[in-house]
Amino acid sequence: MSLSVDVFTADENGGARFLDVPDGSSDLAGFESWRTEVWGSQTVRALGARFFPLLAGGDLRVAPHDVREFIAEALLVRGHVDSIAARMDSAEPVARRAGAIADRLENILDAARRASRAGGGVQIW
Repeated sequence: MSLSVDVFTADENGGARFLDVPDGSSDLAGFESWRTEVWGSQTVRALGARFFPLLAGGDLRVAPHDVREFIAEALLVRGHVDSIAARMDSAEPVARRAGAIADRLENILDAARRASRAGGGVQIW
């Protein structure tokens, strides 16, 4: 299974209304195993990340008022993709792992920026 990233806004009843993924964007946020292996890894936690490690225990919902901070955290993580990839338990070359993480992180950043423009939040599940 794969993790997905979506943008939501509040509907008229205060619930979540998920927006369609626009053409040219992707909702792929990584493999299910990445909840602990990447996003909740000790490497990400050591960066001081507060949002991504929550994926280790379940889905992540970033409230609209936290999206700006989430974007900053994603940019911080992006700067350490190589070290995250190097610590993964995989036979795949580190450069390939880092590329995959960077690609999924760009999808997450794209969703977060769309959420910011829409006044919404981000959910990774």
